[in-house]
Amino acid sequence: MPSLIDIRRRIRSVKNTQQITKAMKMVSAAKLRRAQDRAIASRPYGKMMERVLSDIAAAASSIEDTTELPLLETREEKRIQLIVISSDRGLAGAFNSNLFRMVQRFLEEHRGADIRVEAIGRKARDYFRKRNFNITGEHIHIIEKPSYTQAAGIADKMIDLYRKSEVDAVYIAVNEFKNVMSPNLVMRKLLPVTVPEGGEQIDFIYEQPIEEMLRVLLPRYVEMEIYRSMLESNSAEQAARMTAMDTATSNAGDVIQSLTLKMNRVRQASITREIIEIVSGTAAL
Repeated sequence: MPSLIDIRRRIRSVKNTQQITKAMKMVSAAKLRRAQDRAIASRPYGKMMERVLSDIAAAASSIEDTTELPLLETREEKRIQLIVISSDRGLAGAFNSNLFRMVQRFLEEHRGADIRVEAIGRKARDYFRKRNFNITGEHIHIIEKPSYTQAAGIADKMIDLYRKSEVDAVYIAVNEFKNVMSPNLVMRKLLPVTVPEGGEQIDFIYEQPIEEMLRVLLPRYVEMEIYRSMLESNSAEQAARMTAMDTATSNAGDVIQSLTLKMNRVRQASITREIIEIVSGTAAL
């Protein structure tokens, strides 16, 4: 049985851990608020971009030759570029493990394809490096504060690979923010661009040629999708970390309560033993 000093030392250690997890929960809650505001603010722009692209694509439906629009060209998926957005740090519950499980299912479904990985986040980089995947790029320390410039750089690289026919498709795997308790795992195809189908189409009059507008909008659409995915992933990460730290703080409280009860029992047993020794000594005299 552990001594009274050992139990007190364990209680003090668990209390220190509880203070750390409580502080991390508060920090994640503050970061979540800012990240959530940015992610939610980007959604209307993304939806409007889809709507405009859908209207223009509907107007261009009569175009049969897509050689001027290589981002719409569909090919057999023999070489796949996969963008995986993870976190740089751990202590976020099952945030990264659920993401990698989804990626693993995707890899099994495309077993015959040559798959390359663009890793955003240290956890993704480490995961695929240990498994000897072909990593085409590493982006560390950008997910905490995503910028459109960084997303545009990644998008330009993917577009260039697709235009040169070095890859046949580009997918992105990401944890999107749904609510604090549960993220939304998404595997989405970026290239070739799948033009979203809108509802009732509006007959706009376009000053510029339709092909020229699509040449400008399609790369911008890919850039926006990557940027929005980074914002969503950051929000989901902070929510997962806040939930994990809240659970850890609660569990630490339960451990402290259990150790305190055990300490009281040991102390009571020690006092009882000392009383018995005194009474026995007195009786012997």
